Amino acid sequence: QVQLVESGGGLVQAGGSLRLSCAASGSIFSIIHMSWYRQSPGNHRELVASITSSGSTNYADSVKGRFTISRDNAKNTVYLQMDSLKPEDTNVYSCTFEALEGIYWGQGTQVTVSS
Repeated sequence: QVQLVESGGGLVQAGGSLRLSCAASGSIFSIIHMSWYRQSPGNHRELVASITSSGSTNYADSVKGRFTISRDNAKNTVYLQMDSLKPEDTNVYSCTFEALEGIYWGQGTQVTVSS
């Protein structure tokens, strides 16, 4: 059974940086997209960033220029480098892998940015 395991969340001061990682345990074939979403209580889920198998990236306007998504296909891992963090970035961040055999979600990791 495939599971996505996230790491790297935590508490940071405004202006600081964090790097999230999401690795798949088990075998996944033909991953098309790897993405990061975020959601805080009472709010809708927001796509933060995504990356295709060829390396094309897409970012939410609110994080452009501050966040960078990357992937290691050999390790089935996706990363999210978050710089210049703001209090409004505080959320639960979840990764998702879209593959030919289905869509997989991580359990989420909390990111808290203090002012």
